Amino acid sequence: MRHIAVIGSGPAGYYTAEACQKAFHDDVRVDIIDRLPVPYGLIRFGVAPDHQSIKAVSKRYEMVALSDNVRFVGNVAVGRDISIAELQSLYDAVVIATGAPRDRALDIPGAALPGVIGSAAFVGWYNGHPEFADLAPPLSHTGAVVIGHGNVALDVARILSKTPHEFEGSDIADHALRVLSASQVRRIALVGRRGPYQIAMTPKELGELGHLEHAAPYVDPDDLPPVAGDAALEAGLRKSVGHLRQFAAMTTKRPVTVEFDFFSKPVAIEGKDKVERLIVERTVLDSNQVAHGTGETYAIDCGLIVSCIGYTTPPIEGVPYDDALGRFANVDGRIAPGLYAVGWARRGPTGTIGTNRPDGYMIAETIAADIAGDSGKQGRPALDSLLAERGVEIVTFRDWQKIEAAEIARAQGESPRKKFTHIDEMIAALNR
Repeated sequence: MRHIAVIGSGPAGYYTAEACQKAFHDDVRVDIIDRLPVPYGLIRFGVAPDHQSIKAVSKRYEMVALSDNVRFVGNVAVGRDISIAELQSLYDAVVIATGAPRDRALDIPGAALPGVIGSAAFVGWYNGHPEFADLAPPLSHTGAVVIGHGNVALDVARILSKTPHEFEGSDIADHALRVLSASQVRRIALVGRRGPYQIAMTPKELGELGHLEHAAPYVDPDDLPPVAGDAALEAGLRKSVGHLRQFAAMTTKRPVTVEFDFFSKPVAIEGKDKVERLIVERTVLDSNQVAHGTGETYAIDCGLIVSCIGYTTPPIEGVPYDDALGRFANVDGRIAPGLYAVGWARRGPTGTIGTNRPDGYMIAETIAADIAGDSGKQGRPALDSLLAERGVEIVTFRDWQKIEAAEIARAQGESPRKKFTHIDEMIAALNR
């Protein structure tokens, strides 16, 4: 029997468990360990609450979780309740699938001022992550800035732009909906160093900005390159640029404007005791599409800045780490004998949710090649014994289903669930 521990219950974790089932058939036991009492990671806390169709992929993970040889071990924090070295002594393979849940630092003067928030924190806030449920972002100023030209920046801008009515059918956290409903934000600037041909926004998500009830996108026609160049673009980017051209031609006026600031590099944040403005430098692109400052600056008045410039994987004691890349040091997923990384923890925050599936299958094949036979390690029973000695109460997938049922029962209107946003609430719901 092979015993495998997967740390992290997001897409990378569940795809890895699924792949190990297929690689080892009945000769494997997989424990998926998560520090929270609830599974799914990025699906629950990263995907926008108004994108319920994307969240539906969790049904696939549920099938894996309910199989006989895979178990969810929630409410167990690696590094607090158990160490990597201890897990390695219990399991034939330990796979780190923790994702990249920390924001890259916005390294400009003034970035520590109140009102500057990273996208991991802001997205976690409106998705009800326990770590960020009490964030309280300031929305009393008419201006807000979102730094970045990727899908996360789009999500943030869209969430800031929507009316309460437009959140019907979503699972946005109640505390976020209350604050957003009272928002005074009327101008949202999407700031990025490069131009329309360099955005990392997918067509579907970008197109949504053109169909909001209360807000309208704005693109300066002068920022768009000649249309003849669109033909050489990859199909998805070509469609996205097409949306930008449509936005540039729009004459619709709405109370809220989502303004694309291209060729704009944030250089400083100013304010007395809180954010009051972002200082931006105009840029130009060289022949390699690298942005260079021109020395010309301008100010954007705002009370909130959300930085969507990427994520990093937090280090774990005893695991080699690549500081430059913000992920665990590995070669094709191998960190050390018996220790592996998968998903964003392996390659950094790139790709979509689906990208983690082939990644998980690759790691399963690597583990199969590395494990010669029965090592005699105890795996699951040994973990349970150790955690019981330390007074750690695990939350199983069946337990999670009780929490989920309670969230569904609390839902109002068309919302699929009303999330518990604090761990003690989740445990209390389970005990009820």
